Order: sequence, then C-alpha cells, then structure tokens
Amino acid sequence: MTETTPAIKVAPRWRRWALEALIFVALFAAFQAWQLRNTPHGPAPQFVGQQIDSQAFDLTIWRQQHPGQALLIYFWADWCGVCKANAGTISSINADWPLVTIAMQSGPAEKVAETMRQREYAWPTIADPASEIFRKYGFQGVPAFVIVGSDGNISSTSIGYTSEIGLRLRLWWAGQSHT
Repeated sequence: MTETTPAIKVAPRWRRWALEALIFVALFAAFQAWQLRNTPHGPAPQFVGQQIDSQAFDLTIWRQQHPGQALLIYFWADWCGVCKANAGTISSINADWPLVTIAMQSGPAEKVAETMRQREYAWPTIADPASEIFRKYGFQGVPAFVIVGSDGNISSTSIGYTSEIGLRLRLWWAGQSHT
C-alpha cells in the first residue's frame, strides 16, 4: 500500500496579486493622507507676491481674472528631481488652464528666473525663498499641487509625481461649478 499526501490547496495566483495590489493601494493612500494631514480645506489661503517677471500677484485678483475656472497652484523647487520630471506636464497644463507656480527654497527671484530660462520653463512663477507661501498650504515636500475650484475652495491637494491626465481630470472636476 502507498500513502498519498493530502493535496495542499493553493489560492489562484490572480487572487494573491489582487490582494497585494489592494494592500499597496491602501498603503499608498494612507501615506498620501499622512503627508497631506496639515493642508488646508475650504477656501484657498490668500497670498500675494511678486512674480519673477516683476508683476505683482494677488490670489484674489487672479481668481477674479479667471471666473468660473479651476486654478492650479504648483509648488516646486529647482533642486527637486521629481519636479523636473513634472515640468512637461506643467508646461502642457499652462497652455490650457490658469496656473501659478511657487518656486520654494530655490533662491531669490533672479536665481529662479535664471533657472527657468536655462530649463525653458515659461510658467507664471513666484519665488518663495523662505517658504512662506509654501507653509501657508501645509505641505511637507515638493512637488505639491493645489487645485482651487471655481468656487474658490480647495478641491484637491497632492504631493509627489502626478500624471497630466490626473491633473486635467481634477481641474475639469473642480471647474464643474460646485458653488
């Protein structure tokens, strides 16, 4: 007589992959929530500044110049590798949506302007060498994105790399008059 070993039941491979993907997504969402824990909700914090081309900037006036549109505020730094990877996306978005970028911890306006010339960035930009504007928005790192809805409230915030389609969809959604 021969003994047979009991068959070990193995879950299908796709179930294991689905479970691993679910765990990854949950961890990613938890990490994003933790990174964004200090970001404001409701009305976008007001700020004023001077763009690197010497034009004055006031968020309230800027919003009035773009009625009914969602706006993108993009925080970046000249030393940030992920920000460089996002540059093409920001240039593309700039062609279709109102945006202002904040160069934090990247030096005074002249240095930021030189960096932008070298990298061929053509975005409206405010130098924020001491991170004063950046701190108002409560981020922990760059790149950081704030989408302000057509009602003036923050519609979404995110940190890290983001895709162009993701930004476009969030801007479109924020512009769908949630007043």
